[in-house]
Amino acid sequence: MSRFRSSCLTFTPLLLGSAVHLAHADELQLAPISVNAQDAAMQQAREKSAGLGPMGQRRLQDTPYSLSVVPKELIDSQQLKSFKDIIRYLPSVQGDGARPQSRGLQGSVVQNSRLDGLNVVSTTDYPAEQLGSVSVLNGLAGSLYGPANPAGTFDMISKRPTDFTRNRVTLGLGTGLSWLKAADLSGPWDDQGRIRYRLNLVDEQGHSYAPGSTLRRQLVSLATDFQLSEDSVIETNLSHYNYLAKGLPGKFAVASGVALPHAPDATRSNLGQNYAGNNNTTDTASLHFKHDLDGNWKLDVGGLRQIADRESTAVTNTLLDNAGNYRSAVSSATASRFTINSYLANLNGSVFTGPVRHDLTVGLSGFDWDNYNPVAGRSQTLGTASLSHPASFSEPDYPDFTDRYHSANATQRSFIFGDTLTFTPQWSLMLSASQSRLTVDNYSLTGVHSDAQDSGISSAGSLMYKPIDDLTLYLTYADSLQQGDSAATGSSNAGTVLSPYRSRMWELGSKWVVRGVNLSVAAFQIKRPFAYTQADNVYAIAGEQRNRGVEFMADGNVTENLRVFGGITWLDPKLLDTGNEATENTRIVGLARTTVSLLTEYRIDQVPGLAVNFNARYMSARPVDDSNDHWVSSYRTFDVGASYSTRLLQRDTIYRLQMTNLSNERYWTNIVPGGLNGYTGAGQASASIGAPRMLQASVQVDL
Repeated sequence: MSRFRSSCLTFTPLLLGSAVHLAHADELQLAPISVNAQDAAMQQAREKSAGLGPMGQRRLQDTPYSLSVVPKELIDSQQLKSFKDIIRYLPSVQGDGARPQSRGLQGSVVQNSRLDGLNVVSTTDYPAEQLGSVSVLNGLAGSLYGPANPAGTFDMISKRPTDFTRNRVTLGLGTGLSWLKAADLSGPWDDQGRIRYRLNLVDEQGHSYAPGSTLRRQLVSLATDFQLSEDSVIETNLSHYNYLAKGLPGKFAVASGVALPHAPDATRSNLGQNYAGNNNTTDTASLHFKHDLDGNWKLDVGGLRQIADRESTAVTNTLLDNAGNYRSAVSSATASRFTINSYLANLNGSVFTGPVRHDLTVGLSGFDWDNYNPVAGRSQTLGTASLSHPASFSEPDYPDFTDRYHSANATQRSFIFGDTLTFTPQWSLMLSASQSRLTVDNYSLTGVHSDAQDSGISSAGSLMYKPIDDLTLYLTYADSLQQGDSAATGSSNAGTVLSPYRSRMWELGSKWVVRGVNLSVAAFQIKRPFAYTQADNVYAIAGEQRNRGVEFMADGNVTENLRVFGGITWLDPKLLDTGNEATENTRIVGLARTTVSLLTEYRIDQVPGLAVNFNARYMSARPVDDSNDHWVSSYRTFDVGASYSTRLLQRDTIYRLQMTNLSNERYWTNIVPGGLNGYTGAGQASASIGAPRMLQASVQVDL
């Protein structure tokens, strides 16, 4: 790896960059598009597909849910570094917090996140270089995947081996002098191509935008395909990833009655501490056996093992008053290790009963998840300072993060059945249900144990109508179980696990392919229970969150030269039945009414190989407390970039240059309530500072 790092010093032409046209980035097809290019783009838009849990790959046009796919071409063109970077391009997704969420609903640590269809931990880091695409299904999907928060399903798809040999090297330089060295090596291992491999290596080290900050990303991942026969393949994935980021600004919390000020300059010294942050290591191994039984019925059996170790020492600055005085603290009490074993088994095929076609699915899905916390973990106050004079504090003594106790275990087992009934070319009905069993065990450091066991059904039904081939209208109802919360610390029943919640959703939508663009619009309503500590100090369900909204997405080629990706979401998230007049029928903390994200990429024919891109984001004002007494203002950011594709020394080469937050906007990127899963009654929230203007350049060469 050290030789790999040193090689970057021999490359300096990092002057142009980012965004080769999406449809041609991988293959480097530099020739002019033919007269039939628009027909090809139309067909590509029609056939765009994504995995739908046990139902396998389905065309987006035939999926009665709001489902978006961020493709590898966009990930490459924007020089994205992480899973969180990727999902920011979806306006219905809020991805800057500890857990991803969609439609204003917080995801769980495990239930809502998947890697190649298998449950993984969401609160660790995943490098973009390992991923071929990311798909996000907004809303409830418990009938397809098993119980989960109504926050959507986030599925990261690993890069697969190629049928041809390709050795690709990327070198880059970013703001703060962080040097990136990456290799993507793929091809057949044997002459017959029965064994194929894909090896991804990443080493990025240096500094980020904050003074005194440290950044390190190191990845080794290997994907292999063993082609047992024309009908059977074994797919494996092994990865080791270390992510370290220290010295970045800490998050800011507010005491009761205190408002968040205008976001400070993120590049200012001492808003964080150079020794504080995150040092995460994630090891993942998975295997899929896929078999085509007879050209109709298909089987997919998979399993995954993941160990995610965390040394979390991030700073929290709690604002004590509206004059900008704050108290800094670090907490080392959160889980320092997650382990998870997850699995799936899906069988898909079609049968006819008279004129009705049935696309049937039978599946199993589940996981076993353990938490381990540091024995000596605790919260430590560093000192006090003010926004006008941020201070550096002495480093405290941290616990041994490897000295852990077993703090929790959760298991989930789901049997899934689905049937899509096609009555005519115009009318179809999709039905799905999962029967699940959930268990939770919590353990305190002193040995106190609490547990819960429950079971139930999650169901969904969708009616689809296609008035013309390229237009689908649908109405979907879904309900889903989710694991109940553990009673909050300080309540009289602290640690007690509540019974599973049930969320419900209605969604009315349409999907239309126009020229080469996939257009989708969906109106939805989601209701979910809220738990909080009541006046008698008992933590229990006694409220409801109701999110209504409309979302619009566009993805595809508007013309031969112009591609768009993005949309707009309007959201009305309300807190109901809290038993407190001050918080009744108020907006949920941290959620904007309007969010816009739109990326456009344009290829310039007059300069063959040159392409430019422009990305705009907008988020309207958001409340900071449950009573909506304090708000933060709206913000907008703009990113610009360029790329140049050519041949250098007879090698296909792409130069990329990307500038994010062009206007250097100061803003709060992520605001969360004091209780992630329910109203706490304290009215407190925390927020993170958005990144400043940043520049990165890279050169990619196919050797």
